[in-house]
Amino acid sequence: MTIPSPRLALGQSASLSRTITEADVAAFAQFTGDLNPVHLDEDYARTTRFGRRIAHGMLSASLIGAVLGGYLPGPGSIYLSQELKFRAPVFIGDIVTARVEVVKVRDDRPLVTLATTCHNQHGELVIEGQAVILLEQA
Repeated sequence: MTIPSPRLALGQSASLSRTITEADVAAFAQFTGDLNPVHLDEDYARTTRFGRRIAHGMLSASLIGAVLGGYLPGPGSIYLSQELKFRAPVFIGDIVTARVEVVKVRDDRPLVTLATTCHNQHGELVIEGQAVILLEQA
């Protein structure tokens, strides 16, 4: 059985950029309960290797999900897996660009594999990984 995927092609990509704000970090901490002082306490954060507060890694990674569900593959996409490697910190005020690129489309099942990355405004890789998505069938 072959499942057509006419709108997906190897190398196809989409991206989304957002500025990580103080309000984003506070809301994420409140929602998740992740109150690690490296995210919330400037005095504490100054004593760490980062020298200042950093955003939650999963806050930046969640932008990948926004691209997957909103743009590519798009609405109805269902996450099956996501591998993440955090390569550099994201600071409050950084502009994070999440990008996904199709690297595999299964012919036998409605599955697609995408390379996933996030870069900051300086072009520095902050997150890399891979996602497997179940496609909505019409």
